[in-house]
Amino acid sequence: MTELNAFGQSVGDVVPEWEPRPEPEPVTLQGRYLRVVPLDSVHYADLFAALCGPDDDAFWTYRPIAKPTSLASLWMHLAEVMEAPGTLTFALVPEEGERAGLASGIASFHRIDPRTGQVEVAGVLYAQSLQRTRAATEAIHLLMRYAFDDLGYRRFEWKCDSLNEPSRRAALRLGFTYEGQFRNHMVTQGRNRDTDWFSVTGEEWPEVRATHEEWLDPDNFDDAGRQRDSLKRGGSR
Repeated sequence: MTELNAFGQSVGDVVPEWEPRPEPEPVTLQGRYLRVVPLDSVHYADLFAALCGPDDDAFWTYRPIAKPTSLASLWMHLAEVMEAPGTLTFALVPEEGERAGLASGIASFHRIDPRTGQVEVAGVLYAQSLQRTRAATEAIHLLMRYAFDDLGYRRFEWKCDSLNEPSRRAALRLGFTYEGQFRNHMVTQGRNRDTDWFSVTGEEWPEVRATHEEWLDPDNFDDAGRQRDSLKRGGSR
């Protein structure tokens, strides 16, 4: 039943003993299949090799810029990303596969708001070798776990171009709830972008976390690393 205040107005539930949460820090998050580490210039050459090859142009369609054509241009782009206010960017380093030990993707905490306990994962970009792997799933899981379990945040957001169907599918697969679309939200590479919003709340996180952990369990994969059961919210086995 909705609570009314002294003026007869409906008000939200009390958040017991709420206090602003800590800022995320450039920590290393260790998983079974991947490490999430603070992005540093030492990663740029590995990222250029992983993300800017001759067949990688499509990975950059929904990015702020087209695919960099030189290490110097990627360096400039990533330096700007790292210096953006309210953003903390990580390199994604798989522990297995053909690029084990080499930075093979990036992801950022964006729109960090410790006062209200919310943060967005943004700018997620995986090398082809990292896409559709358990390491890729674990990367987002580790970031979510850090935000919810270590920092005590209440809301974790995912946003993407409404036409970026792989990103939309990934959000739903990972347990995010679709919240709606911001029309004419921005201009990206000279084109209009409508943005779809997704989120996981603190109340939803325990179920989402358990589902991730069940899927990421080594017993869910055969000797070739292929999943036995798919990742589905609410559990699959």
